Amino acid sequence: MDIKLILLGKTEESYLQEGILKYSKRLKHYISFSELVIPALKNTKTLSIQEIKQKEGELLLAKLKPTDTLVLLDENGTMFSSMEFSDFLQKQMNQSVRSLVFVVGGPYGFSQDAYQRANHKLSLSKMTFSHQMIRLLFIEQIYRAFTILNNEPYHHE
Repeated sequence: MDIKLILLGKTEESYLQEGILKYSKRLKHYISFSELVIPALKNTKTLSIQEIKQKEGELLLAKLKPTDTLVLLDENGTMFSSMEFSDFLQKQMNQSVRSLVFVVGGPYGFSQDAYQRANHKLSLSKMTFSHQMIRLLFIEQIYRAFTILNNEPYHHE
């Protein structure tokens, strides 16, 4: 299985970039992992929130293959503990999912088309985090899940 993380807009803070790089390198020990950055929209001041979400959705959907399993990181998604998330990943592998694609959306969320295409929605917390910070937190959780699946001492229950 391949795991891809699609990000809308680049990660701007260097400390976040360093953390993302650290866990991305660690993850490659377990699974094929990649990131794809969709450039942020420009000149959005004249666009409504709905128009922004629609344009971002079109860019996102254009990057997907029909066989991709799409998971949107969304505040209204299912919440997992780290152990439950590792079980979720294991189930995806057991179901022979070839490409598991997670998406961190823009500040306004996702378009209706993206929600309709999604196979799953996942929430990381009831708290709100910046879209920049969630990238590092989520990659660390993927790494943590694989250490759990491999019975390694990173996660303490």
